Amino acid sequence: MSYTEEVLKHFRNPHNQGQIPNADAIGEVGNPLCGDIMKIYLKINKTEGKPDLENDKIEDIKFETLGCAAAIACSSILTDMAKGKNLQEAFDIKKTDIVNGLGDLPPIKVHCSVLASDGLKVAIQNYLKKYQVLDNYPAIKSFQVKECIH
Repeated sequence: MSYTEEVLKHFRNPHNQGQIPNADAIGEVGNPLCGDIMKIYLKINKTEGKPDLENDKIEDIKFETLGCAAAIACSSILTDMAKGKNLQEAFDIKKTDIVNGLGDLPPIKVHCSVLASDGLKVAIQNYLKKYQVLDNYPAIKSFQVKECIH
């Protein structure tokens, strides 16, 4: 199994690693089969009034990941992709976006990209729950992570 240079770059020097004190939302996911755990922290530049998927933007995003090189690299590149995006754009980041951004992953490690994407989705769900507006967004409310912790 070999990793691309991009995977190694994000593993050796992860971007946006750490916590955000007083984060607006946190998403935590894990894979019981491999033991990887990811925590995604969001700071949202919120418009006035209730949360708005199109206008509220991710001002800062950080992660804590306990896992393999692929898990750390996926978390790192996910934060690069999501920072500055509105909540809908961030929610729409897919595992294929992460894999492509890293220049590919070995098939046995693709689940790490799913975990990263799911962690961000859970954080966004938690943000909408916090303001009691999750019911207004059925597509986001219906998202469920399979085989994880939260």
